[in-house]
Amino acid sequence: MNSELKKKNLFISPYCVELFGREITEILLQDYNEANPDIRIQILTIPEASAGASKKKLTGSAQDEKNKEPDIYLFDENEYRKLISSGVLARLNSYIEPQARASQAAKYAFPLVSFMDLLFYNIELLSAVGYDRPPKTRDEFLSYAKTISNSSNVRRAYVSGTALSLSPDDKQAFSRDLFSWIWAEGGDFWVDEKTTALNTVTAAAALSFFGNLFSEGVLAHDVFETTGAQRLEEFSRGRVSMITGSTRAIPFLRERMGDNAFGITTIPVSVSTGRYNISLSGIYAGINAKSAYPDEAWSFIEFLAEHHQLFNETFSPVFRVASDLIPDESITDDPFYSKAHDIFESSEVVRSFSGEPNAQKYEDAFLEELKIFLNGGKTAQEAATAIQRRWEQTSAPR
Repeated sequence: MNSELKKKNLFISPYCVELFGREITEILLQDYNEANPDIRIQILTIPEASAGASKKKLTGSAQDEKNKEPDIYLFDENEYRKLISSGVLARLNSYIEPQARASQAAKYAFPLVSFMDLLFYNIELLSAVGYDRPPKTRDEFLSYAKTISNSSNVRRAYVSGTALSLSPDDKQAFSRDLFSWIWAEGGDFWVDEKTTALNTVTAAAALSFFGNLFSEGVLAHDVFETTGAQRLEEFSRGRVSMITGSTRAIPFLRERMGDNAFGITTIPVSVSTGRYNISLSGIYAGINAKSAYPDEAWSFIEFLAEHHQLFNETFSPVFRVASDLIPDESITDDPFYSKAHDIFESSEVVRSFSGEPNAQKYEDAFLEELKIFLNGGKTAQEAATAIQRRWEQTSAPR
């Protein structure tokens, strides 16, 4: 029998090329396939019907290829939401923690690269109005934003003090622009692995803070229509002075602005609680629940996890910022990544709604109550209490 027929053929989702680039992806696949001659992993390609032809005309091997699904998915936060809601991912608990109790919350993704959110600030814009350091508290943040938005000393046609970017097309918007402020204050949305809880006092203070940003006119335009990527572009052009953003954006901003044009720091808090929380986003690997070769798929994920140095180089040390590995010189000698690593080391990591099937319901409840509050329909405390009540209903056993 031909040795090729004995091979187990697995497919990986084509989104991996967008995440890692074709060159890196092909290097990884080639190295794995050479080390495992009985397995062949390749990128899934879906043939397109020729121009003007109906998709129904795909027949034979082309139709078979079109109906294939990946055995292995590589995805980021945006894709994670789609995959979880469609139910295509297999539980990975038995692979990740073989000795864990059966009742443990299901894990559908293995993180390969991790990022965290920080405050990014434009050094020149702050200096132009007399600030020689970034804001440490929410009151300082609001004061800085008001001064920059209203000052004629800023050498721009118009600069916004800060921004929120809550477009429904941006699945990281809530974690980055809203929830990160609550976490920084010591907040945590989970009582246990399956039950949510919102500290309504902390949440009410955050809602009041967001309300002040709206009422003081310091926010950039189109809060509910703009994505974080669009806002990052505006920040890089000096049109917004301070934004919350992912450490994943550091290489982009260094290339656009230069190392001396911006800085990173912790997200300001109202008072020092002694506990600063962060939540991680990332790039993940998962297995198709219908794959005929789940063990082989997991072996490839383990192979990817072992190639941390390649990801380290590809993502300009961000991967190593949020990991258990000892930071190498590329972090300790770098002003951005050494600071990010120090913040990470002094923070508590809390769980977001990433990978949670009801994530959209939790976020919708928060957004709807936020809008009611901003329109004067409820007080901040009433809105926070309403959010908590709706979250309880969503997480209650059915």
